[in-house]
Amino acid sequence: MRTEVIEIYQSGKGCKAISKTLGLQRTTVRAIIHKWQKHGTVVNLPRSGRPTKITPRAQRRLIREVTKDPRTTSKELQASLASIKVSVHDSTMRKRLGKNGLHGRFPRRKPLLSKKNIRARLNFAKKHLNDCQDFWENTLWTDETKLNYNNFAKMSGPKFLQSAVKDSLQVIANA
Repeated sequence: MRTEVIEIYQSGKGCKAISKTLGLQRTTVRAIIHKWQKHGTVVNLPRSGRPTKITPRAQRRLIREVTKDPRTTSKELQASLASIKVSVHDSTMRKRLGKNGLHGRFPRRKPLLSKKNIRARLNFAKKHLNDCQDFWENTLWTDETKLNYNNFAKMSGPKFLQSAVKDSLQVIANA
């Protein structure tokens, strides 16, 4: 398409006539002609900046390993890439993974329930087995876990610390 624009331009037609015959916008035709006059070519020019160190093959391998085991450390990933003779810094790997939507996160700790808490919950459920649907819709089971609305969470704080005390059972029933 670009070469056609240049051929028609060299035959003596203007931007408006070229845009009508080829069905392109005038600004597109003007940009193609300007690039041809400046660089002598209409092909895409090489981009500025340093080329990436991670090859597409190495990037696919990184993504595959992280999706298979999300707890993989950056040092393990570095060793994995070293086996295919790609040497990159761990921050480079994190940037590549981040661009692919794989951001580093701390896994949330699962609340601890003791056998006593489990038994208490089971007894409560058996006792109220025949209660109406409204009762169960208004029953909230918690383990002293902070409930977050709107998915707002900070990276530091009590929910990311492993507690030494087992959580107790709290049943909030609104009848």
